Amino acid sequence: MATGLIKEELASRLGLEVASDPKLLAECQKICEIYGITPQELQYKWEAATYNHNNNFASVREATRFTSDSLAGVRDQIKRELEQDHGSAKRKTQVRSLASGVASINRNKMPFVLNRNMHAAQRVHEPLIKIEPDAVNITEISAGSRGLRIAGPSRVNFRGPKNDAESKKKRAYICSKGLAKEAKASILDTRIEEMAELVQQHYGIQEFNDAVNMTDEEVFVVGRIVHDLDSDARLTESTLTLETSRRLSDHSGKRIPVRFHPALRIRGGAQGAGGLGLFPGAIVALKGRNGGTGSFSATEILVPPSLSSSPSMKPSPDDDSFSMYLASGPYTPDTDLSFKPWDSFSQIIRRTKPAVIVLLGPFVDTFHPLIQAGEIDQTPLDLFHRVFLDPIRDFLNLSPGSTVILIPSVRDLISTHAVYPQCEFSRLVTKSDPRIQLVPNPCTFSVNDITFGATSVDVLFHLQKEKVLKRGQEVDSVVPLSPEDTGLDPLANDCRHLLQQRSFYPVFPVPFDLCGEVNLDVTHSPGLRLDDEMEDVAPDVLILPSRLRQFCKTVHSTIAINPSTLAKGVYSTINVSSSVPGISLRERLRTEVAKIDA
Repeated sequence: MATGLIKEELASRLGLEVASDPKLLAECQKICEIYGITPQELQYKWEAATYNHNNNFASVREATRFTSDSLAGVRDQIKRELEQDHGSAKRKTQVRSLASGVASINRNKMPFVLNRNMHAAQRVHEPLIKIEPDAVNITEISAGSRGLRIAGPSRVNFRGPKNDAESKKKRAYICSKGLAKEAKASILDTRIEEMAELVQQHYGIQEFNDAVNMTDEEVFVVGRIVHDLDSDARLTESTLTLETSRRLSDHSGKRIPVRFHPALRIRGGAQGAGGLGLFPGAIVALKGRNGGTGSFSATEILVPPSLSSSPSMKPSPDDDSFSMYLASGPYTPDTDLSFKPWDSFSQIIRRTKPAVIVLLGPFVDTFHPLIQAGEIDQTPLDLFHRVFLDPIRDFLNLSPGSTVILIPSVRDLISTHAVYPQCEFSRLVTKSDPRIQLVPNPCTFSVNDITFGATSVDVLFHLQKEKVLKRGQEVDSVVPLSPEDTGLDPLANDCRHLLQQRSFYPVFPVPFDLCGEVNLDVTHSPGLRLDDEMEDVAPDVLILPSRLRQFCKTVHSTIAINPSTLAKGVYSTINVSSSVPGISLRERLRTEVAKIDA
């Protein structure tokens, strides 16, 4: 067996603890190569060597952990067996005998976890037959306990984020907690400077001044809104401070309080809004002056322009219509781990067979009270495989041309990456099933040339919690492209902040009481950019699950959807009709908030 295949099978059989530890994985591979055993035989030997016949819960939990210590015990056992074997033929006989002996353990007397793992291992490693069809959604057929998986032509053209080795490595970064403050400050400064250049070009501003400098005439300044107390208290108009880039400042980015003029003007905002939401982290341009009172008196706010509308699509000669179902975690109520809402949703998609399923985490939620209390008898990965992966595979068997897209959450116990931005799930989570698309959090992707942006972080709730609304006179307001986009809807305006700030998460710093939901890594904040791979073009659809009321709204040229959470029995559907000349995407796209019948 090739080295790469050995590693892949070891990682799949021995679980996430081994897969996430390169050193331990390399030791397992070395044992297989030196002693001529397969990954399956190594798994059986380990289970036999660590099995505790006392059959109590503590021993079961200990037995299911694969560690360096338990591996050393397995290695010693293999050595002892080989020392008793003086001939090659005799050795092969002993290996076969040991393997069959382990496989014939009475499962009625075996601890539940080991019993389950053995069945799972048999299911994962079903015989595979390679095929090479054209434009298919799957490149393997597997005959086994879950039936025949048949490759079929994909009903949609899916394009995800860049998937080359360099892009994957960039997304799977190691959280840089120890990075110097200077480096983090430089990253924050760069973001201000990029937005400054954007605003300068949009409004034709000749230059920006330092808000700290006293002036007799009005000047333009740009910076990030911060809380003047650096406290956990909510931002208010009296505590609002502006922090500029050190490279744009004569005073190393010194902060200065902002006081708004009673006749404040808001330029470039949404027509009909009558004001603008300001929150920590928002980058704004102001017009006003510093009269020497220790604050900057702002007479005008210049709103950053929204991302450009996506260009009109040419009608496709083929049928490019499709249906999409959206569901977001948590997938079970806090009171139990029955996952009944997910079971009901699984039955719905099996019946309707949509072309695309988008599932956002958390799947196995670290915040769930019963999981925090340890009231489960499975590893998180095993729980995911049983509750989610098996029904997803069953659905794909029934609808071979469909595509399933998984987006992780920082609250997911099955993710090895608990910081934001977050890389995609490991292939171990889906057992390398090629029919399931794994994308990062946040992400942009396209289906039949319609672009989607999605994140599992509840950014809308965080914005609602942190923003302060500043009223002012509208000047040169942006005319809506749709009669639905009135500018009066607070939730639509929160979505608008993302398009204006060009970020999936423009709040900074993260609210103290919500840090566990985000765990933001500032050094990789470029991964939060909405325009990172889309060349300053807004996504056609924004998927923003939130604990706030579910909705579907038009924001400038983008359709924003909050599918809520499946634990509440709510999900969303999108039906896109075929492209026709003269018909806009908004007219082609029909969305619906659906509820699972009680």
